[in-house]
Parts: sequence; C-alpha cells; structure tokens
Amino acid sequence: MKRALALVTFLALAALAQGALKVGVVVSATGPAASLGIPERNTFLMIQELVDRQGGVAGRKVEFVILDDASDTTQAVRNTRRLVEEGAVAVIGSTITPNSLAMIDVVAEAKTPMISLAASKDIIYPVDAKRFWVFKTPQTEELMARAIVADMVARGVKTVGYIGFNDAYGEGWARYFEAELKAKGLELVVSERYNRTDTSVTGQALRILARRPDAVLIGASGTPAVLPQRTLKERGYRGLIYQTHGVANPDFLRVGGKDVEGTLLPAGPILVAEQLPSSFPSKRVALDYIQRYEAKYGIGSYSTFGAHAWDAGVIMTAAIPVALKTAQPGTPAFRAALRDAIERALKKADPDKDLAAFRAALRDEIEATKGVVGTHGVFTFTKEDHLGLRFEDAAVMVRVENGRWKLERVFR
Repeated sequence: MKRALALVTFLALAALAQGALKVGVVVSATGPAASLGIPERNTFLMIQELVDRQGGVAGRKVEFVILDDASDTTQAVRNTRRLVEEGAVAVIGSTITPNSLAMIDVVAEAKTPMISLAASKDIIYPVDAKRFWVFKTPQTEELMARAIVADMVARGVKTVGYIGFNDAYGEGWARYFEAELKAKGLELVVSERYNRTDTSVTGQALRILARRPDAVLIGASGTPAVLPQRTLKERGYRGLIYQTHGVANPDFLRVGGKDVEGTLLPAGPILVAEQLPSSFPSKRVALDYIQRYEAKYGIGSYSTFGAHAWDAGVIMTAAIPVALKTAQPGTPAFRAALRDAIERALKKADPDKDLAAFRAALRDEIEATKGVVGTHGVFTFTKEDHLGLRFEDAAVMVRVENGRWKLERVFR
C-alpha cells in the first residue's frame, strides 16, 4: 500500500514538473464586438474548469491564456505575438474577421496552429503557405449566403439591397452574397456601407429606399447590426430584412427590441437546438453545451459565438473529457467521433524539448480531424478545407418572433 501511494505521489510530482501546455486565446471581450467576444471568453473559462477537473489532457496540464483585443486589429496582432513568444502551442481567435486576418501573418511566421472564431472564408482560403496553419469553426459567409438566397428564392424575392460594414466582414459578405444572387437569378439593386461605430446611416437608408428592393441584407455583426434595420423601419421600409449569422446572440434581441421583429437570418443549428428534428446530427451536442453554459451563466445567456469557441476547444485540445464521462445528452456520439489531437501530438514531439516540432505535429492532428460532432455541425478537415462543415448540417434559417428565435427552414 505504501509503495502504491509512493508511486502515485511520484507520478503526480513528475507531471507537475512538466510545463503546462499553453493554448493562447484572443477574443474581443470589449469594444464594438463585445457581445460576440464575451460568450467566447466565458466558454473558455468553462472549458478550463472542465480540463482542470479531469486532470489535464493526456497527463499534461493545459492552460488557456485569454487576452482581450478590445475589437482592435492592432491589439489582436500584439496579443498574438505575445502568446507565441511566450510559448503557446496554438492560438484560438479572434472574434471578428479583420482581427483574425491580421493574425495570420504572426502565426504563420511562428509556425503555430490557429483556429479562428470569425466568419470570413478568406481566413482559411485558399490554403496557401500561410493559411496552412489556420483553421476555423464558424460558418463562412459563402455557406450562409447560400442559405439566405435559397430562402429568398422560396419567398419570391426578385430584387435585393445590401448594406454592410465597411471592413473585411462587410466586403466578404458583399462579394459572396452578390455571387450567389447572380447564380440564382436575383438582382442586387443597391449596395451600401457603414462603419461599426457609426451612429447614423440615414443617407444609406434613403438610397436603399429609393430603389425599393423586395428584401435587404444587412452584412454586419453584433449590436451594431441593429442601426441599419432600425433606420430602415423608421423610414417606412416594409420589405423583408435579413441579417447574417453574426447577430445570433441575445444582445441583438435586447438592443433591437421591436425593431428586429420579423428578422430572417441563417444560423448555426445550436441557435434553435430544441426546435431541431431529433435526427439532426448536432442536436444532442448543442443541447449539452447549452445546459452547461446556462448552468454557469444563466438561463437564456448562451449564443452561437460561445458555441464556436466550444467547438474550437474540442478540436484544438480534445478537452471535453467531463462531458464524455458524465453521460450528458449527446456525449456518446461526441466521444465516438472525437480525436485526441494533443495526445497524438505528444507522441510525436515533446513540447518541453522542441516546441516547434510539437506545434507542427499539433497542426497535422487538427487537419486530420474527421467526423467530430460539434455544436454547429460535423467537422471533417482536409488539406484543402480548413472549415470542414457541410451546408446541410451547419445552416438553418431562423426568424425573430416575439423576441425569440424561431426555426423557419432546414436544408437537410
């Protein structure tokens, strides 16, 4: 008995002697994108607790080092550089497209894998020498534009207006949305831009109204997406208004109030998880995440953005062991699909002796992800596809009705 206790003590001390595996996290917890970044930060705090409770990953302590970029591109780059210089084995973030795009050069130079929490396809495509190191969990604007236009066609829309952020997010949406409209025979009659921090879009709204489109898409995210919709309604617009999946959080409903009633948007299936058919592949995993998040942060507090962070944490570290052990809804399927990337990377390289080799091994294991059921769909990466989501599993159409999200359409 004493020998057994001594052995346990020795092994525990040996594990402590090894350095923690640091996973850097950059989120926009303050600034214009805070309504997106806060649930992401909260989710990583939750994952940290789960990992600590189960004793780490593959016998190693894992530490999530969370930094706020304040929705600022320069700060996101500064944070990323600090994390890789301090030995992070990988980086997750940032919340928004401009910041994530700016981080690519840093992680590529440091040969450190990164999983973005932002939407743009440009973050991961094409998979060139720099994007070789970059993956992402949120649906792209190309995937979600397909859902929006399919819904427009089904509703008989012929002419469309667009107003989006005057940055990489808004421009990316404009590009992919216009291409999908053209492919389906719809006409874009007006296209406007505004800044995330603007307090008025009256001029843009008047130009949209003058063209009298059947529907308008607002290419924005977070609470700043409310401004164009409110202005259009105040000026008498009565057509259909679509938003992007960048507004799928409680703050959009709270800030928008009656002005966002009737909004149509594509979303990850987790947004309406309880309303999904039982056969939907990510339903049980999504409900499990919602249960965990609301138990910690309050009923109705979850959002799709926190769920993107959860999926990134799963893919990056296979760090959902508590979910796998407690028989919560959805976890058996999750367990069957989950690939323990860090454990296999540890077999290839020791991060205490050769951090560069470990980072490379971890990148290879992330890319080898196959059939991982997350909250937003089933992830299968390839050398050419660093998103790995199928349209029919990853997108649904949702309507805002009585201040709540209502499932409108699935594509399966």
